[in-house]
Order: sequence, then structure tokens, then C-alpha cells
Amino acid sequence: MAQKKTGKNAATAASKTLQDGRTGQASKSAAGSALSQVNAGRITGTEAAQAASDVLQSRETGKTSKMAAASTLAQKKKVGRQQET
Repeated sequence: MAQKKTGKNAATAASKTLQDGRTGQASKSAAGSALSQVNAGRITGTEAAQAASDVLQSRETGKTSKMAAASTLAQKKKVGRQQET
């Protein structure tokens, strides 16, 4: 299975999220995780995944932050599910 990595659009959204002074801690955590995965080989940790989940469920979070959070969750290792070969 090919390793996932953060794409250009998601990396740009993550960068903007980190630079925005209005951004909350959960959004910044998810964005930081997404940026750390620009190159393949890293997976999302439990804390970053929880932060990304919180960001996606929040009605107060903007589209840019949600894009970075979605990228972060997409790179979370699936537990208890068999991967296709």
C-alpha cells in the first residue's frame, strides 16, 4: 500500500492555519501534523488525530483549518482493519 502524504493544497492550508493569529490550539495541532507529513513516511499520532477530529466537528472552525485537519486524519493508521494487498 502506498504511503500517504500531505498534498500541496493541504500543506498550503496548514501553513495558513498556523500563521493565522485567530486559530485555536486544536487547529494548530492538526495543521502542524499535516505539515510534518509533507514527505511520506510519517503517520498521524493519537493526540493529533483527536485534535483534527475536534477541528472537523467544530462549527466555529474555518474551511482552511478543516482542510488541514482532514489531511491529518487521512494519514492516521487504521487500527483493527485489514488492509487490502
